[in-house]
Amino acid sequence: MAEREEINRQYAYSAMSNMVTQADRSARRSRGGDGTGEVETLRGRTDIGRMGDSLSGGKKVGVGAGDADNSNKEMEEIRERANRKRMKREKASGAAAATGAAAGEAGQSKRSRRAGVEWSGGGGGILDMGEISGYRPTTVGARSNYEAMLNVIGSKAYLGNQPPAVLRDAAEEIITTLKDQSLRDPERQSAISRILLTGRSSGGMFPGEAYSKFVALGKGLDDYDDYVTRGTRMSEGGTGGRGDDMDDEMGVAVVFDESDEDEDGDRAAGSDGSDVDDDEVVEVANSSSEDDSSVEGPALPGEEEGGLDSDGEEDKVVQGGKTAVSGKSRSAAAKHGRLLSVREIDAHYLQRQLSVGFDGDANACAKAAEEVLALLDPRAGHDLRECENRLLVLLGFDLFDSIKLVLNNRVRIWGCVTLKRSRNDAERDEVEAVLRQEGSGEGKRVWADLHSSAGTAGDWSRDRMKGVAESVKSRDGGTAGALIGSKASGEEEDMMDIDDKKKEGPIELDLDSLAFRDGARTMSNKKCDLPDKSWRAMKKGYEEVHVPAVKSIIPADERLIPVRELPTWTHDAFKGMEKLNRIQSKMAVTALKSSENILLCAPTGAGKTNVAMMTILNILGQYRKSKASGDDNSDEGDAMDVDGGGSQADMYDLQSFKIVYVAPMKALVQEVVKNFSKRLAPYGVSVRELSGDSSLTRQQIAETQMLVTTPEKWDIVTRQGEGRAYTQLVRLVIIDEIHLLHDDRGPVLESIVSRVIRQIETTAEPVRLVGLSATLPNYTDVATFLRVKPDKGLFFFDHSYRPVPLQMQYIGITERNAFKRFQLQNEICYEKALVQRRNGNQMLIFVHSRAETGKTAKALRDLALERDELSNFVREGGATQEILREEVDTVKNADLKEVLTYGMAIHHAGMARTDRELVEDLFADGHIAVLCTTATLAWGVNLPAHAVIIKGTQIYDPSKGRWAELSPLDVLQMLGRAGRPQYDSEGEGIIMTAHSELQYYLSLTNLQLPVESQLIKTLPNHLNAEVVLGAVQTIAEAVDWLSYSFLYIRMLQNPSLYGILDPEKALKEDPTLKQRRLDLAHTAACMLEKSHLIRYDRRSGALQATPLGRISSQYYISHTSMALYSRHLRSNMSDIELLRLFSLSGEFAHITVREEEKLELAKLAAKVPIPVKESPTEPSAKINILLQAYISRLKLDGFALVSDMAFVQQSAARIMRALFEIALRRNWAGLTKLTLAFSNMVSHRIWRSQSPLRQFKNVPEIVARKLERKSDIEWSRYADLAPSDLGELVGVPKMGRTLHKLIHQFPKLELSAHIQPITRSMLRVELTLLPDFQYDVKVHGYVQLFHIIVEDVNGENILYHEMFSLKSSEAEDEHAVVFTVAIMDPLPPSYFIRVTSDRWLHSESVLPVSFNTMILPPKFPPPTELLDLQPLPPTALGEPALVKLFNGVSEFNPIQTQTFHEIFKTDRNTLVCAASGSGKTICAEFAILRMLVTDPSGKCVYVAPREEIAESVYANWEGRFGSILKTGQVALLTGETAPDLRLLAEAKIAVCTAKQWDALSRRWRQRKAVQAVSLFVVDDLHFLGGDAGPVMEVIISRMRYISSQKQQRGKDSAQLRIVGLSASLANAREVGEWMGVSSKSLFNFSPKVRPLPLEIYFQSFDQGSFSGRLMAMGKPVYNAIMRHSAQKPVMVFVPSRRQAQLTAIDLMAYRESLDDDTFLGDDVGGHEVAILAEKLGEPALQQVVNAGVGFVHSGMSDADWERVTQLYRDGVLRVLVCPSDLCWKVQERAHMVIIMGTETYDGRERRYVDNPISDLIHMMGKASRPDQDSSGTCAIFCHTPKKEQLKKLLYDPLPVESHLDHYLHDNFNSEIVTMTLLPFLSLMALLLLPADALAVSGKVPSLTFYNNAQRS
Repeated sequence: MAEREEINRQYAYSAMSNMVTQADRSARRSRGGDGTGEVETLRGRTDIGRMGDSLSGGKKVGVGAGDADNSNKEMEEIRERANRKRMKREKASGAAAATGAAAGEAGQSKRSRRAGVEWSGGGGGILDMGEISGYRPTTVGARSNYEAMLNVIGSKAYLGNQPPAVLRDAAEEIITTLKDQSLRDPERQSAISRILLTGRSSGGMFPGEAYSKFVALGKGLDDYDDYVTRGTRMSEGGTGGRGDDMDDEMGVAVVFDESDEDEDGDRAAGSDGSDVDDDEVVEVANSSSEDDSSVEGPALPGEEEGGLDSDGEEDKVVQGGKTAVSGKSRSAAAKHGRLLSVREIDAHYLQRQLSVGFDGDANACAKAAEEVLALLDPRAGHDLRECENRLLVLLGFDLFDSIKLVLNNRVRIWGCVTLKRSRNDAERDEVEAVLRQEGSGEGKRVWADLHSSAGTAGDWSRDRMKGVAESVKSRDGGTAGALIGSKASGEEEDMMDIDDKKKEGPIELDLDSLAFRDGARTMSNKKCDLPDKSWRAMKKGYEEVHVPAVKSIIPADERLIPVRELPTWTHDAFKGMEKLNRIQSKMAVTALKSSENILLCAPTGAGKTNVAMMTILNILGQYRKSKASGDDNSDEGDAMDVDGGGSQADMYDLQSFKIVYVAPMKALVQEVVKNFSKRLAPYGVSVRELSGDSSLTRQQIAETQMLVTTPEKWDIVTRQGEGRAYTQLVRLVIIDEIHLLHDDRGPVLESIVSRVIRQIETTAEPVRLVGLSATLPNYTDVATFLRVKPDKGLFFFDHSYRPVPLQMQYIGITERNAFKRFQLQNEICYEKALVQRRNGNQMLIFVHSRAETGKTAKALRDLALERDELSNFVREGGATQEILREEVDTVKNADLKEVLTYGMAIHHAGMARTDRELVEDLFADGHIAVLCTTATLAWGVNLPAHAVIIKGTQIYDPSKGRWAELSPLDVLQMLGRAGRPQYDSEGEGIIMTAHSELQYYLSLTNLQLPVESQLIKTLPNHLNAEVVLGAVQTIAEAVDWLSYSFLYIRMLQNPSLYGILDPEKALKEDPTLKQRRLDLAHTAACMLEKSHLIRYDRRSGALQATPLGRISSQYYISHTSMALYSRHLRSNMSDIELLRLFSLSGEFAHITVREEEKLELAKLAAKVPIPVKESPTEPSAKINILLQAYISRLKLDGFALVSDMAFVQQSAARIMRALFEIALRRNWAGLTKLTLAFSNMVSHRIWRSQSPLRQFKNVPEIVARKLERKSDIEWSRYADLAPSDLGELVGVPKMGRTLHKLIHQFPKLELSAHIQPITRSMLRVELTLLPDFQYDVKVHGYVQLFHIIVEDVNGENILYHEMFSLKSSEAEDEHAVVFTVAIMDPLPPSYFIRVTSDRWLHSESVLPVSFNTMILPPKFPPPTELLDLQPLPPTALGEPALVKLFNGVSEFNPIQTQTFHEIFKTDRNTLVCAASGSGKTICAEFAILRMLVTDPSGKCVYVAPREEIAESVYANWEGRFGSILKTGQVALLTGETAPDLRLLAEAKIAVCTAKQWDALSRRWRQRKAVQAVSLFVVDDLHFLGGDAGPVMEVIISRMRYISSQKQQRGKDSAQLRIVGLSASLANAREVGEWMGVSSKSLFNFSPKVRPLPLEIYFQSFDQGSFSGRLMAMGKPVYNAIMRHSAQKPVMVFVPSRRQAQLTAIDLMAYRESLDDDTFLGDDVGGHEVAILAEKLGEPALQQVVNAGVGFVHSGMSDADWERVTQLYRDGVLRVLVCPSDLCWKVQERAHMVIIMGTETYDGRERRYVDNPISDLIHMMGKASRPDQDSSGTCAIFCHTPKKEQLKKLLYDPLPVESHLDHYLHDNFNSEIVTMTLLPFLSLMALLLLPADALAVSGKVPSLTFYNNAQRS
C-alpha cells in the first residue's frame, strides 16, 4: 500500500500540472446545435485511476511489483469476461467461433503487451488517440457574445486581416485573462493591450472604453465556468494532452546530401524546447490503454445503469481504463475494429484502404501497400507493437483508422492478399504453409475460411461489396476512386483481376477523384534533395533550413554580344544598353534570326523580357518594307541583317500582323504595356492592354499591333468566333510565366496553347510560340507541349545564371497555437532584420495586406525600443536621422509617419503617390533600413534590397473561401527583389511558413517541383468551349484535342499520378493512351450532357452545342452552375428569388461564414434593400448580402469580407449576363428585363429606385439624393426642364447647366413603326429608330447597343429579339430595322416593341402596336395535290421533231406530267407554282411547243426578272429550239429599242428581262411586233414581292390589257396566252385571278413537293458581328461537307467575293490538315490538275484548285470562270464556292448546297441586309441533280434571331404582296407619255373598278387591286 500511495502522490495532478499542455483548438469549428467534441469526465461512473499511471510524457517510469500484479489481475478479469462473451457467441454461431476466439486472443495479446511495455514515443498507442478542443460557446447568449468578441478582435483597429485560427486563439487568450480572478483590472487591461495592440506596454494602453466592452462580453460567456470545470475533471481523470506531440503539419521529407550524424549530439543538446525531432517527425499518442473493439469487453458501470449521456453526437473518451464510445464514435470504432471476411479481401485491398491518404497518387499508394504487406508478413517476426510503430511512421496519422483495421486483421490481410497475388501454384502452396504454421492460430483460421465450402457466390459478392462500400464511405466526399465513376470500386477491381477481358467502348471516370486535391500545391516529388552545405537548425517554435547560394562560374571563352553588333534597325529597342547579358547572348541568334518556337527557363531577373523583345523584332523584320525592295530570294536571316535608313515607323507593314503577350497578372500586364510601348514607339507599333477591365473596340484592336492580355481574357477572345477576325493575323504568341501550368489557372494556358497549335495545323499559317518560365525540373515536358525543338528552341538556365546569387533561409514555424504563431513571426522578423542591420544591409519584408504593413513596422519598432537596439536601424544624431525627421512632416499616411523616424517605412498601393515616391527615394538612397511592403512593390516598382523576408505564405483567397498559400509566381517575384546587382555579391531570401509547407517551398525554389497539369478539374468546361467554337464536333475530335494538352504529355510521363493503374501494362497495350483520352472525353461529354450544355450522340459520337452551352462558354460559367440555373430559373421570378439563385452559383461554393463575420453580416442584412430570407449564417445569405452591399456602396470592416465582396462582384456581372441570355433564349420577357437591370445595377452600383444620373461619374452625391427625393417627377419629364429649372430643383443653381447636359446625353431613342401582315400568321414590321440624345464618344464610346424586343400583350413572352448597334458616326441619322413577327391566334389587341439599352439603366423606349384596325389576309387555300400519275414519256408530244428536243429525258417528272395536258393541250392562261428545281422551264417549253404546233405565225416572249436568268434560258433554247427553227428565230433582246424591234419581228421566241419588255411594250399600239405576241411566259413570278415586282406587275397588267383588246377585235386576231411560272405561293389564287387564270389551270404545289427529296439543315450562330459569324461558320461548313457529301459535288454560297476566296482556302486547309486529303474527284491525277491550274490567272485560285476546291466571283476573267466551272462540271473539283449574288448566273448544280450566311452588306444603306427570299429559294433549288441523285441536301447557316423566320418562309408557301403603290407615279407617267391612258377616269378605273366592270371597259386590274380587294 505504501508503494501504491507513493506512486499516487508522484502522479497527482499538483505534481503533473506543469506538464499539461494546451490542445490545438484552431482546427475546431463550432456549429450551432452540434456536439462540441469535448472530452467529458466519467468520474463517479468508473475508476479511472490517476494520470501518469502507465506513461509519463515519453519518459520511462518504473513500475512496482504490486502494480504489475494488479495490472495482471485486471487483465485476467478482462480476459475472462471476454471469453465468456465469446462462448455465448460460439453457441449462437458455430462458424464464427474460431474468428471470435482469434480476435479475443489477438486483443488480449495486444493489451497485455501494452500493459507492460513502454513506447519510446510516449503516450498510448494510436488506437486510443483523442483530441481536446478549446472553448466553444454552447448557449445562445454565450455564442452571441463570443461572435461579437471575434468581430472586435478582427477589426482593422486590432488584429485585422488574420486567419480565423489566430482570431480564435487570441480570443481564448483574452477570455482566459478576463476570467482570471487573480488579476486586477489594470493588469487585465495591460495583458489585453499586449495581445491586441501591435506594440508592447510602450505602445500605449488599451482604451478604457474598449476594455469595458471586452469585460461586458466576457461576462456574457455564461458557460465558460462549465468549460473550465470539464477541463479540470478531464485533467484530474488522467486525460493527457497531446503535449509535445506534433500534428500532421509536422512531416517534411527533406534529404540532405551530407550526413547529419556528426551534428546529432550538438543539435539534441540545444533543442530541448523544440517540438520537432531532427530526423523524423512523429505524432505522440495519448497515454492510455488500447481498446480492441473486436472483442466486446464488459459494460461500463454507467452503461449498465443508464448513466451515460445520451447525446450520440459527442465523442466520449475515458483514458486510463476502458474507452466507451456511443453514437457515431461507436459505429466508427465498430467499423475499424471489426474482423474482415476473407471474401472481401482481394489483391488490391490494401491499395484501396490506403488511397485516401495519398491524394490520388496510385503509384505511391501501391508502393506503400507493398511496404505494409511486408510488415504484416508473419515470417518477419514483428510483434504487434513494433508493427504498430512502423505503420505509424510509414503512413502517418491521416490513416489512423485504416492502421487500426489492418492491425486487427494483420494475418488475415496478409494471407488473403498474398494468396490472390500468387502467380503460380508453388507460391500459393508456400503462403498456405506459412498460414498453417503461424504461431497465434489466426493463420489456421484464415486458411480454413479460405477453403470452406460454406457460403454461396452471393455471400462472396455481398462480403466483397461490403468492404468496398466501407472503403468508399471513408473517403472524402464519398467518391469511389479515380477510375470507378458510376461503377463500384470492387467491380472495377474485379475487372482488373481478369487480364483477358478488354474494355468495350469508353467508360465514365470520376473526374473529381482524378483531379489533384491540393491543386497548385500538388507535389509529385516525395522528397527534396538539397544542395551540398545545406543545414538546418532547431529553435524554439520554429525550424530553419539554410541553403547556400549557387555560385556562377563564367567560362573564359564566353562572350557577351554588344548591342552594336545587332542589325542597326533594332538598336532603338535597346536604348541605354551596351551589351546583352549571358542568357540573351546565348539566345540572340535563335530569338532574333529564326522563327523557331522557344522555351526559356531562367531565374527571375535574368533578362527574359529582352529575349521577348528580340522575338518581337524578328516579326518586325519579316514585315519590313525595305525587305521587299531588296533581294526577294534572300533568306530570313539575311533579311534580318538588312540595314536601312529612313523613318522606322514607315518601314513596316503594321496591318499584316499582330503579337500577343500573355501575362499572368493585371499588374504585370500594365508593366509590360508601359515598357514595350516606350521601346516599340520608334517602330510605330501600338501596344495596348486587353484585360477584364479594359476591353477594346474592334477599331482599336485593328489599329493595335501588340496586345498584352491575361490568360482568361485571351481565352474568351479566342473561344468566340468574333475574335477570330483578328486572331488570324497573330504571328507571335509570348506566354510569360508558363510554369503557371501547375497553378489552378493552368488549364486556361493549356487551352490557349492547344488552340494556337491546332490553328497552325489547320490554316498552315505560321504562329511562333515563345514560353518564358522560371526554372523547373521537367522543362522538357513543357517544351514538348509548346512544340519546341529541343536542339533549337529549348534553353534552360539554372540558378547560377541569376544576376545576384541568392542564399535562402526557410523558416518552418512549429508553434501550434495560432495566435502565438502570429506573434512569433514578428519576433523572427525582428531577429533577421537585426542581423541584416548589423551587417549594414537593407531589407524588404513582404506582408499580404495593407494594414499588416503598418502593424509589422510598428511591431519591429516596439521590439527595438523594448530591447534598446534602435541604433541598429538609425544612428542617433546621424545624417539619416535628420533627413527622416525633415521628411516626416510631409508624410500623409499615419502609419508611415509613426515609424519613418525610426529608419522603418511601409509601402502599398493604398498610399498617396507622394508618400510612395518618398519611400522609394529614401530606400534607394539607403536612409530606410527596413521596408514593410505588399506584393505590389515586387510587381510594380523595381526596388531591390540585399535581403527579402516573406512574412507568412498564407493569404485570403476568396475563390476558395479560406486562407490559402501564396501562388508560386508571387513567391518567386518577391524573392527576385533580393540582391542588388550593383552592390551585392549575393542576396538573401527568407521564407517564413508553416512547418508543413517547408517541403513545398524547398522544392519550388530548388528545381524539384515538377509542373503538373490541372486540366482534369475543369475538363468539361474547356471541352464545352471547344464544342461551341466548332473545333470539336465529335468524340473522336475531342480525343484528338486532348493530345494537344499538357495533361496528355504528363500522363505519358507519369501515368500513375493521373490515376492509370498498372502503368507499364497500359502503355504497352496503348502507347498513345488513346483509350484513356477517350474515357476522359466521354466522361466530360456525359457531364456536359447532363448539364444540358451539349447534345451527345453516343452512337455516332457527335457533339453539338446547345444554347446553354454557348452561354456557358461566352460568360465563363461552369457547367454545374448552368445546370443549376437551367433547373431553377422560372419566368416569374422576383428580385428575392433571383438573388437567392445567384447566391447558389457553383462559383461561390467555397465561400463560408466565419464566426467573426456573423455580427457584421447581420448588420448589413438590415441595411440592404432586398430582404434576405436565409439566416446570415448561411453562405448563400452571405453572398446575397455582399452583392447588395456592393451595389449599395456600403463600407465593410473585415478584410476577408471585403475580399469576398470583391470576388462576388467580379463574378456577378457575368453571371447576371448569363442569366439574362438564358431568359432571352427562353423568351421570358419579365425575367429578361429583371436580369438585364441587375446586370447594369452591378456595373454602375446603383439601384433601380435611384436616379439614373448616378450612372454619370461627375454627379455629386448630394445632388443625386435631392433628385431622388423628387419622386413625384417622372424621369421622362426631366428632358423638358430648362437648366435654370433643374438648378432650382436641386437647390444648386450652378449645377443646372451640368444636369441639363447630362440629361440630354442620356441614351434615348424615338420609335415609329409600319406594320404589314404578310400572312395570317406573319407580320412584317418596319421599325424606325431616331436617336434623341447628344452622342459623346467619351461618355458613350464608339458604339451603343440596344435590344429590340417584341413582347406579347401581357408582357410575358418575347416574340422577337434583335440587337441594334448605334455607331457614333451615325448618331444623328434615322435608322430602319425590318423584321417579321409571328401573329398569335386568336389575334391579340396589341404588341409592344421595347428598345432597351444594353448598358444603361432606365434607358428604354416602348412603342405599343395596336391591331384594332389591322385587316388580316384571308386564309390561303390549300396547295394543289400532287397526283400519283404514271410519268409521261417525251413521246407524248407526238411529233418526232419535238421529241428530239428532250433527248436524254426518259420521262417527265410528276409535276411536268400533271401540268402537261393543261399546258400542251389547251390555250388557256396557266400558272404553275412549284419549288425551285422542279423543272418549271420544261413546262414553259410545253406552251412554246403548243404555240409552234397550233399557230405557225405566233410569237413567244419569255420574260425573266433578272438578266442572268434570261441569258441562261437563251443559251439553253438557242441550242435546242434552233434545231427546229430558222436562224435568228430564237433571240435575246438587248435593251436597245430599235435593234430589239427588229429582233422581235424576226423571232419566234424572244427572251428578255422585265425591264427590257417594259420599255419595248409601252408603245404597243404603234408596234406591230408587240401586238403579234401570242404567248407571253413570265418566269419567277415570286419576284413580285421584291425590287423587280412593280415592273413585272406593270408588264403583266399591260399584257392582260393587250389580251383584252385582242378579244374585243374578234376571232380574226391572234389571241394572247399568258403562262406564269413561280415558286410555291401562299396567295396563288389571287395572282391567278389577276392574270386571268382559271382555277382549273392553276397549279400551286406545296414547297415540300419536289421531284427529288431535299434534306434541309439549319444551324444558327450567336455571334453579334457579321465577320465573327462568318469566322465561326468555317469549321462547321467543312464538317457539313464531310458528313453529308464527302464524295459528291458541293456548292457553297457566301456573302461576298472576298469571303469566297477565304472560304475556299479554309476548306482546302481543313481537308489537308484534318484528313490529309483533297477534294479532287476520283481517278483525277494531281499532275494534270496542276497543269490546268497554271493556266488560271489568280494565284489563290491556282492554289485551291490543286486541292479540289474552286471559287468564282464577278471580278474574274471569263476564261478563268469557264475553266473553273468546267472543271466542276467534269467532276475534277468537288467543291465550288460562289458569292450569293451570282447564284442566278451560275448554272451548275450540286448534290449539296451550303448557304453560308443569309445577309449581305448594302453599301447604300451602310448596313447588312437579308438576302431576298427568292435568292435563297433559288440556291436551295440547286441542291439536286435529277439524273444522278436520289435526293439533295441543303444546309443553311444563319444568325440565331433569323432562324425561325427563315424556316417559316422556306418551309411554307411564299406570300406575295404588291409594291406598285410605292412606284405608281412613275408608271402613270409612262402610260400618259405614251398616250395609253389619257382620261383621268381611265387611271382611276385601272385601280378601282371591279373586275367585271373592267372586263366590260377593257381595263385590266393590277395585283394591287386584288390585294386591296382581299383586305376589304
